[in-house]
Amino acid sequence: MRIDLHAHSTASDGTDTPAQLVVAAAAAGLDVVALTDHDTTAGWAEAVDALPAGLRLIRGAEFSCIAPDGQGGRISVHLLGYLFDPVCEAITAEQARLRAERRVRLHTMAQRMATDGFPVDPDALLDGLPPHASAGRPHLARALVSAGVVASVDEAFRRYLITGSPYYTGRTDIDVSAAIRMIRAAGGVSVLAHALARCRGPVVTAGVIAELAADGLAGVEVDHPDHTADDRAALRDLAASLGLLITGSSDYHGTNKTLYLGQETTEPEMLERIEELATCGHVAAVASQDPADG
Repeated sequence: MRIDLHAHSTASDGTDTPAQLVVAAAAAGLDVVALTDHDTTAGWAEAVDALPAGLRLIRGAEFSCIAPDGQGGRISVHLLGYLFDPVCEAITAEQARLRAERRVRLHTMAQRMATDGFPVDPDALLDGLPPHASAGRPHLARALVSAGVVASVDEAFRRYLITGSPYYTGRTDIDVSAAIRMIRAAGGVSVLAHALARCRGPVVTAGVIAELAADGLAGVEVDHPDHTADDRAALRDLAASLGLLITGSSDYHGTNKTLYLGQETTEPEMLERIEELATCGHVAAVASQDPADG
């Protein structure tokens, strides 16, 4: 089986609609794909309705969090939540709060650029997003590409949108331990995303991951395009010592990133353990049904 447990759609910062994403996943030869948009479950229903025969969908989300870095500071981290109850009050409230803050943040960044003469319209940028979309820097990056300011989304981030840029604005994210407890209370399973992606900025220490495991973290995303071979090996050893699940995922964003579905994959037994740990039965994995099977 080929299993990719981290992919994004236009419900957040991907370029494929949820329907296009599941069709692309099947075309890429995947047996299972997880839809894990940032801070939203808005794409779930469309993905389920469009699910091709032979493909299973794991419903999830990527939660924006803040965590201790293990060296006296605090940094941004991402937490993948799988198979949780989407109507859990704590989750819906947190996702709604952060989506609203994301829109304000995006408008602020775009306004700063417009003030400096960049050809971006903050109001038009937001008006062009689906009403329930989770806004993010990639939306501004694409606007800069469309305006001819940069040649790619990656260039936009490197030159203008990276943390520390004069145009960058932060968010108020949930504490990662609180998010782990929230996901668990909603019947879901949490996995720390791209924990050692040093190319993105500061990362947490092994001690922090151990503390999160004690708080209920179920797994770590080991095989990720932004992890080096050495960091994968270190994470794999750490996960084994802590009894954590090990996943692999592409972190697919459509044309926003030069990644492809199935670039990294998860072993079937790890998915089985995720499903065993999930306690919200009515939002379990969805499997398409071949009409020939009745």
